[in-house]
Amino acid sequence: MQNLAQYIDHTLLKPTATEMDFRKLCEEIYQYNFYSACVPPHYVDFVRDILVYSQAKICTVIGFPLGYQTTHTKIAEAEKALADGATELDMVMNINAFKSMAYLTVKQEIRELAELVHGKDGILKVIIETAYLDNFDLSIACEICEEAGADFVKTSSGFAPKGADVAQVKLMRHNLPAIVRIKASGGIQTHEQAITFIEAGAERLGTSSGVVILKESKGIEG
Repeated sequence: MQNLAQYIDHTLLKPTATEMDFRKLCEEIYQYNFYSACVPPHYVDFVRDILVYSQAKICTVIGFPLGYQTTHTKIAEAEKALADGATELDMVMNINAFKSMAYLTVKQEIRELAELVHGKDGILKVIIETAYLDNFDLSIACEICEEAGADFVKTSSGFAPKGADVAQVKLMRHNLPAIVRIKASGGIQTHEQAITFIEAGAERLGTSSGVVILKESKGIEG
């Protein structure tokens, strides 16, 4: 696949990552031309300054990794991230509220974040944590994200028992209109997996294995 790197949010969200690890992430983005750097909020401005000569977007996470912060807290996180230079925010849906069938509450929170992010010309991705959802839940979550104005629906935080699942991504693509894109994340570690998820309907991949994936790709291409 041509330009596979542009599908990848090059991700470093490990709790033990150091400043040197984030420097290395940026070096790899310059070398491999990944679409974005996805880093913790604390490192947004740090990474922004290193990537000043890159076309890569700066992505960070909001309400991470469990999603049960208050809306006020998520808004404050988002405002700070946008001010620091992030242009793409991956927000964890309030899964507690969703499981309680407080769907209007969940939708309103996403809508408020979407309005804030779009007001700054940014992109909002909503992590619905598919590991905790059956097919019925998944269809409802997709509908909520669509109606609330999300740009992407994202499968996973990477902190749940299971990451992205191909069948669930296919179902998400079936349930979502073309205008709402899908980001598959969690456990994507090989070129074969990357291609499989793209073919299933994902237009963005969140992975910390981007370098390995691209090296495998070049090997496969001869």
